[in-house]
Amino acid sequence: MADKPEAEPQSSEAEETARRTIHVDVSNALTSYANFCRVTGTPEELIIDVGLNSQPVGPQPDSIAIQQRLVMNYFTAKRLLGALNMSIQRHELAFGVLETDVQKRVQPSARPPADS
Repeated sequence: MADKPEAEPQSSEAEETARRTIHVDVSNALTSYANFCRVTGTPEELIIDVGLNSQPVGPQPDSIAIQQRLVMNYFTAKRLLGALNMSIQRHELAFGVLETDVQKRVQPSARPPADS
């Protein structure tokens, strides 16, 4: 009696979508550096403004020039959140935890002496 060939498992629609390759054209993309971010929104959209704060320490300038504004729906924002979270986790695994509190990053020898 000959062996019957095993039937290939049916792939789900989600697996098919995951296997698709998305080609991205970045030839017209604007690239800029940002060290400032402000997130606002409406019930339908999330608005992310990014720009350059030329004086991040000390007295703040009167205004920060926003160089890019991203407007997206909350579904896209949640996917962006997941992608950023995954990227940061990978970076921290390779290079260590990113401390976002500037005061905790300052070396003790660089801090001004405490008043006695």
